[in-house]
Amino acid sequence: MTAEQFPWLTAIVLFPLVASLAIPVLPDKNGTRVRWYAMGVAIADFVLMCYAFWKHYDANSATFQLAEKYAWVPQLGLSWAVSVDGISVPLVLLAGFVTTLSIYSAWQVNLKPRLFYFLMLVLYSAQIGVFVAQDLMLLFIVWELELIPVYLLVSIWGGQKRQYAATKFLLYTAAASIFILVAALAMAFYGGGNMTFDMVELGLKDYPLALELFLYAGLLVAFGLKLAIFPLHTWLPDAHGEASSPVSMILAGVLLKMGGYGLIRLNLELLPDAHVYFAPVLVMLGVINVVYGGFTSFAQSNLKRRLAYSSVSHMGFVLIGIASFTDLGINGAMLQMISHGLIASVLFFLAGITYDRTHTMSMKEMGSLGHSMPKVFALFTIGAMASLALPGMSGFAGELSVFLGVTTSDIYSSPFRTATVFLSAIGLILTPIYLLSMLRQIFYNSGSLPTCDVAPVCDLSDLELKSQGDQEAVCFGTSCVLPTEAVYQDAKPRELFIAASFLVPIICIGLYPKLAMQVYDAKTVAVNAQVRQSYAQIAQTNPQIYAKGWRSAPILDPELAIVPAAVR
Repeated sequence: MTAEQFPWLTAIVLFPLVASLAIPVLPDKNGTRVRWYAMGVAIADFVLMCYAFWKHYDANSATFQLAEKYAWVPQLGLSWAVSVDGISVPLVLLAGFVTTLSIYSAWQVNLKPRLFYFLMLVLYSAQIGVFVAQDLMLLFIVWELELIPVYLLVSIWGGQKRQYAATKFLLYTAAASIFILVAALAMAFYGGGNMTFDMVELGLKDYPLALELFLYAGLLVAFGLKLAIFPLHTWLPDAHGEASSPVSMILAGVLLKMGGYGLIRLNLELLPDAHVYFAPVLVMLGVINVVYGGFTSFAQSNLKRRLAYSSVSHMGFVLIGIASFTDLGINGAMLQMISHGLIASVLFFLAGITYDRTHTMSMKEMGSLGHSMPKVFALFTIGAMASLALPGMSGFAGELSVFLGVTTSDIYSSPFRTATVFLSAIGLILTPIYLLSMLRQIFYNSGSLPTCDVAPVCDLSDLELKSQGDQEAVCFGTSCVLPTEAVYQDAKPRELFIAASFLVPIICIGLYPKLAMQVYDAKTVAVNAQVRQSYAQIAQTNPQIYAKGWRSAPILDPELAIVPAAVR
């Protein structure tokens, strides 16, 4: 078997899953071997995907590559079909990178370590499976498989309200996933003949517009919930607020991106005609996300909930870019997903470090940590600067591309574009306000630790601290301790390495965005050309499609369509 014939993607998807089966029988007493084993598997799989894409992926091609297809249940038209293109590759690498560092960040897990690392490896496989599946039913299966580990990881290793948060996540996402199943069956059965779930073949079918609109709406609900589109976002703050830091890193860094990936892969590629009608709705939903997420984030006193609502705001830019009808806008949406995946992961990781020291997520109970934890302070500041789109950071490149994409779009009218940019700019103004306020509350605030109000805060066992000499009990997170015991340890070498691993690509992409854009540029240009062609064809028979203020001039591109005189 030659290197070209080797089933690279199948190996990348199944290796963590198969390797996880050895964890229950791995000889280990205190979890040390299990940790190293899981870490080794994660690193090996990430190295494997990097090698496969470096050697066998051509970024200049917009076609599917490394394609593998094996009959699974031929009677039902179900097959194991996997491949990658410019949309898949960066998200596969992002998933491998974030999950590997998440496993490394969970080095101190001592509650049921075998089960924890088993679930992390299963989740690893499921995430990769979503991004490489080319069979729509296979995509649905791995999409559902991903829910089980997340539910257990939140419900077992989460906070006080972990059962509520995990159940809400499961019910919301499972219910929305039904729309993926319905769409898959409807597209497979339509047209008669042999039933197939292959996305390439489904994309060649000529669906009636009414059916396309129905399918698009259902998939928008399914993927929009995963992307945390308002008002389908309410599961996200609860899940983040209760999940452990490693799980929050995966939730924000990878799982949210599944929604954006699904919108591009299915809604744009397979249903371009329906996208023409829904695009203005996506822009408006994106603006709502940006503004609502910014205002709501500012009102949060819980650190992780503030970061969660910040994610809601940043995902609004992904929606706007997807609906921009420009190469730059869709490129910006992809870059925003990659950038946010890195930035959100490092911020939630640093939030976990802060919790380990203070034992609280309430920013009102923190303060003055900058003196005792200068390294954490510096890392948190860099992450916050990247999130608020400081020039030179990846967040700036992503958001700027989206803004330029929507402002230069020839589809929407000037008033519509102006309103979109103006309202989105409100979110840009709010972002530095709530992020800098967060830094102030955590690392500055008062000049000394506050005296503890024993009755409402501390456990009764802490009352004896009041009688130990002249030392008065102080708040140490949610506990009352003596001042000599309230010591906040700075970041350790392992924690510095993890944070630096995220910050280096954030800065590199910010300084040289082409580093990421060149991986998917050919594909996003092809997708946008397909959507614009659908618009040009629809405009011939329905020239008033955007007459109510959405657009001011037709597309004048002779390669796409000849615009009739009535439209001119």
